[in-house]
Amino acid sequence: MSNIQLHLEALIECIDKIEKYSKDFLSADEFYHDSKSFDASMMQFVVIGETISRLDDDFKNQQSQIPWQKIKDFRNIIAHDYFGIDPEEIWDIIQGKLIPLKKEILKILHVQKV
Repeated sequence: MSNIQLHLEALIECIDKIEKYSKDFLSADEFYHDSKSFDASMMQFVVIGETISRLDDDFKNQQSQIPWQKIKDFRNIIAHDYFGIDPEEIWDIIQGKLIPLKKEILKILHVQKV
């Protein structure tokens, strides 16, 4: 198994955890006030950013449909400005961007395994 495949599988695992941690909440406010679920999700976003930084630049250039740099930059915001995080923005990312990201990564993984 290649390093790329391992990193992509790690990204899927992180996304799955965020989905699990956030699924029982109906709003950003509700999610934010459950500090254990919110903090656990934030940690997974940090892990996602770290994992992306370990992916080869050539690979990321070939898979330019994924906004790798934006995702990595988001990790930096969480890691360095934790108290400035907007729960609504986090909620919007979880609700609207994680599933499409997961689908793109799964497509890449499928091609990698063929």
